Amino acid sequence: MTVSHQTGVARSGDLALHYRRLGHPGGTPLVFVHGLSFFSWDWLEAAQALAGDREAACMDMRGFGDSGRAADYSVPAMAGDIGTLMDHFGWPRAIVVGHSMGGRSSAYFAAKNPSRVAALVLVDYSPDNAPAGSKRVAQSVAAVPDAFATIEEAMAHFKADPKDAKKRARFEAYLAPVPGGLAVKRDPHFRDQFRKTLATGERPKLGVDMWQALAELRSPTLVIRGARSDIFLPETVDRVTTANPRIRVAEVDAGHNVAGDNLAGFLAAVRPFLASLEEKSHEHARS
Repeated sequence: MTVSHQTGVARSGDLALHYRRLGHPGGTPLVFVHGLSFFSWDWLEAAQALAGDREAACMDMRGFGDSGRAADYSVPAMAGDIGTLMDHFGWPRAIVVGHSMGGRSSAYFAAKNPSRVAALVLVDYSPDNAPAGSKRVAQSVAAVPDAFATIEEAMAHFKADPKDAKKRARFEAYLAPVPGGLAVKRDPHFRDQFRKTLATGERPKLGVDMWQALAELRSPTLVIRGARSDIFLPETVDRVTTANPRIRVAEVDAGHNVAGDNLAGFLAAVRPFLASLEEKSHEHARS
């Protein structure tokens, strides 16, 4: 399925932040933030389904997709890009939806900019990643070569069926021509970081306390856990809800890639949350 959208660039100093924009002005706009092995394209179907009466933007984080590469990939810097995108559109407030690494950036942005986040949806993100899932991600990212000879070779590497037209379109957007073939649109910095972790056992330090960030959240927050996720374990749920009473949790029959594995389940979790926000807004307007 092709999702009609516009593309553009927001500037953060010398850094170009690429985005895909769709929907129509109306309700509070949505900003979608992808995870480590994803990019803006991966949010398009969900954005289209949720943006019927509002605008939505799916952003490529710095170092990913068609956005520029940077020297600074700290949590504050990546979170700040969400505000840059909103400023570009003239959006004082938005509902922010972040998956995995994008959930971390979204939670930090919401914690530090409470007036700008009308609500927050964190998709299979908690500050504690399970060891097995962390190892799987590290090995997967570390194994990506500098270039693939063909799109078929790339799809085979990622175990995607080259005859699947939808997946092929995704990889056509996810790969860029480089000397030697086609490369994933992600700064090799991330791959090399995981290679170092696997070689030495040393994990990069975040430099921020994400549990404290969750505790600071003032926006209504929905955390969606993939019931089959190897990243976000069931025993972590209690700690998440204890961190902040504003957080509610929903589970969807999916792995870590919740919206990709089960879009209908993802939408079934998000739509009532968005509807409850509208109800509260109307109640506030009447009072």
